[in-house]
Amino acid sequence: MENRHFRRLRRLRLRGIQPTIMIAFSVISISTMFMVGAMLYIRFATLTREKTIESTERMMEQAGEDLEDYLGSMRRISDTAYYNIIKERDFAVPGEDIQREMNILYEANRDSLRSIAVYNDRGSLIAAEPVASQKEGSNVTAQDWYKQAVGEMENMHFSTPHIQNLFDDATFRYYWVISLSRTVELTESGNPRLGVLLVDMDYASVSRMMQQINTAGNGQYYYLCDGEGEIIYHPRQAQMNDGIGSENSIETAGYGEGVYDEDFGGERRKVIVNTISYTGWKLVGVIPYSTFTRGMIDLRYFIVMLMLLMAMMLVIVNRVISARISSPILKLNDSVMEYEAGKKPDIYVGGSPEISRLGLSIQSSYEQIDMLMRKIVLEQNERRKSELDALQGQINPHFLYNALESIMWMVEGERNDDAAFMLSQLAKFFRISLSKGHTVISVGDELQHAKSYMSIQKVRYKDAFSVVFDIEDSLSSYSTVKLVLQPILENAVNYGIRGMDDDGEIKVKGRLKEGNVILSVEDNGLGMSEEEVSLVLTDSNRIRKRGSGVGLVNVNNRIQLVFGREYGLIVESEPDVGTTVSIRMPAVPYTEENRKTLEKGHVFGKEEIRDGKE
Repeated sequence: MENRHFRRLRRLRLRGIQPTIMIAFSVISISTMFMVGAMLYIRFATLTREKTIESTERMMEQAGEDLEDYLGSMRRISDTAYYNIIKERDFAVPGEDIQREMNILYEANRDSLRSIAVYNDRGSLIAAEPVASQKEGSNVTAQDWYKQAVGEMENMHFSTPHIQNLFDDATFRYYWVISLSRTVELTESGNPRLGVLLVDMDYASVSRMMQQINTAGNGQYYYLCDGEGEIIYHPRQAQMNDGIGSENSIETAGYGEGVYDEDFGGERRKVIVNTISYTGWKLVGVIPYSTFTRGMIDLRYFIVMLMLLMAMMLVIVNRVISARISSPILKLNDSVMEYEAGKKPDIYVGGSPEISRLGLSIQSSYEQIDMLMRKIVLEQNERRKSELDALQGQINPHFLYNALESIMWMVEGERNDDAAFMLSQLAKFFRISLSKGHTVISVGDELQHAKSYMSIQKVRYKDAFSVVFDIEDSLSSYSTVKLVLQPILENAVNYGIRGMDDDGEIKVKGRLKEGNVILSVEDNGLGMSEEEVSLVLTDSNRIRKRGSGVGLVNVNNRIQLVFGREYGLIVESEPDVGTTVSIRMPAVPYTEENRKTLEKGHVFGKEEIRDGKE
């Protein structure tokens, strides 16, 4: 009693060391972890901000290239109209060549154009496409695009978006356009004079390009302005037109390309500026600091979750370390107690040399016990496999006796051809039944075995039923457990259609479906109730004594022993309608290597089944 009390006190004292060490380690580890977490947060926040700006710059660069390509195509249209149509024509000579060629140019680019027009130095319309008449009272020379072209004759000029209403339109539809204008040289009666070429681009094309990049939904947006700060596109342009919002575009127009910090409307934000070639337009990306904050909220959650996970891991690690330092004897004692309680832990070996030697001694004893237990289990498994092999090779003596008796009657009745046929089918039946002692054979051999069996049965029963084999040719080259069809066919004859009139029919079908071999036996016999079907493969005591002696339960067990628990038999039946028994096996090609592998108990994986090798 005193010794037991002493051991209990010693155990409690040893266990008091472990929490102390674990708490000390945990405090140090968690403090370090919080410092590392704060440093990670600062670093990740900086990287996130840099990545956001970098991705915005890449998107703006791509959008700028798209805009430059579009505006460049407008410049090429203007050059084509000037050098190929206007410059080579004398407008004093009547004719429709210029109108026709302008029509061709317009039709070729009508997806991005609204109109092409040529004016003389007095603002009179000379030619336009699509063909339209100019509104009366339109003062072209007062238009900004006209004044810009005349004022700087050596350049092309892009206007801000506006509604073009110079021409009469029977549908009264007017569109937002961006006008590209330039001074051109016109020829009238051989004399050169100045004029203005106007190319109206569809503003919707520019708007669509900008809408494609304004999809962030996190407060970040992009807008387009000219060199004077006039807005060309803004995602909140409608609100700005109503006076609800504003933009710092005038100041931004003075920025060069780059990234800037600015305060606007009481909000800090990053502004990224990209200049569009040919035009002096500015593509501006705005990233409010609140966008970075929202991004960092997710980062905070991530850091917090990471720290919690690390804290849990540290508690476990510290517990393991403290236990390793403080309680080698308790570990040895606990492992022995668990083993005595029926569990199978590894016996603890550690601590001082004496405890280590004791643990090794106990471990050696338990290993010997485990080895003896495994030997017993192995012997039991071998015995079970031997019983299944014997069961598989079992042939119904009653069937053999009846077959030989039928052959004898045929010989006595001088039906030599029938007797020879019966003997040949019986020989094939026995050849495949034996199969050189193999458990796994090809589907083709199994089907031949089934056909031989049914040929003998049809002679015995004087063709009282019909048999149909409907098998895909490709199935013959796959593997199966032997003698799986014959017991099912025997059940179909004895329990399904025996005693029926001449309309009994058995169908044997074979299909390859989703990487599986499906063999099925259908009969139109008596059938079974739903309750009987549910017990056919689960209750071996319900198997009737007539028939193969093997039964559906044993067929199902043999298939699962070779191919795995997910394969086997499926039974479907309905009283007075018939029964269908389906065999489902993996499509493993039949080779000598695969046969040996399957008979050793190896179950193929999906990839191995596909390749047909181990």
